[in-house]
Amino acid sequence: MKPLFSHGPLPGYRLLLCVLASAALMFVDTRFTRMEEIRAQLSTVVAPIQWAVSIPSDVLNWGSLALSDQRALLEENRRLREQILTLSHRVQRMASLTAENVRLRELLEAGDQNDVPFITAELLSLDPDPFAHQMVIDRGRRNGAYVGQPVMDASGLVGQVTAVSAYSSRVLLLADASHALPVQVNRNGLRFIVQGGGRYDALNVLHVPDTADIREGDLLVTSGLAGRFPAGYPVARVAEVVHDPGQPFARVTATPVAQLQRSRHFLLLFPPPVPDVDESAWVHELTPEAVEAARALIGLTPDEETP
Repeated sequence: MKPLFSHGPLPGYRLLLCVLASAALMFVDTRFTRMEEIRAQLSTVVAPIQWAVSIPSDVLNWGSLALSDQRALLEENRRLREQILTLSHRVQRMASLTAENVRLRELLEAGDQNDVPFITAELLSLDPDPFAHQMVIDRGRRNGAYVGQPVMDASGLVGQVTAVSAYSSRVLLLADASHALPVQVNRNGLRFIVQGGGRYDALNVLHVPDTADIREGDLLVTSGLAGRFPAGYPVARVAEVVHDPGQPFARVTATPVAQLQRSRHFLLLFPPPVPDVDESAWVHELTPEAVEAARALIGLTPDEETP
């Protein structure tokens, strides 16, 4: 007696259908921007699953903390008390320095530098792709997150937000090879570009002249020139400077100061917007004498018009 349904060639057809559907989806994803909205909606749907997946690790962390040895807790308590005393001493000194800074700013008629607002976030997941250094955090559009927003941890700059859904955001880390940002040497103000090298412990400092005053141990901070990252936040510390004889540029590598592989809690900064500059207004500020001098320099007569 033959079965009612035959399962001979059907699995092969199903596999072929899945392959064709996958190829079609990849083509649509690369050709049409509409898929960004669909991906954002899917991220919203997947957010509860990501929260649920992180529950076991949170439970294990809580259990390991609850079962910690009493001696380790006492030692940590002693270290924290020492840190409190040290920080208390610094705060006492900081009060006088702050007052002195206010008096100097009043002499210079400079405005106050307000702190950058921020919100806290927690890690949800890491990208499993070994060639992509990205993570997902538990703050999204409902919390005010936006694309391009700087992300910090307790030590320094971590990266920036590249995609936002309602309840979660995707962050591109400094270590990713596609990430670059302008920095400056905190010691002397020299400005360079730092690019990720595809490793968590190494960044590349690009186009450093062989005669530039940059040394191992120099702290690199954000320069604020790109308008996306506020100035003065620590990014990396120079690890190696190699001078090649006959080459115009030195090979400089740096180590991120942020704990890219360890941090679970982050800050999302809200820097003030960069004011727009009306460059056309500069022309109206030129005096007639300056305009005539410019015309004479390029060989125009007074009755000729510039193109």
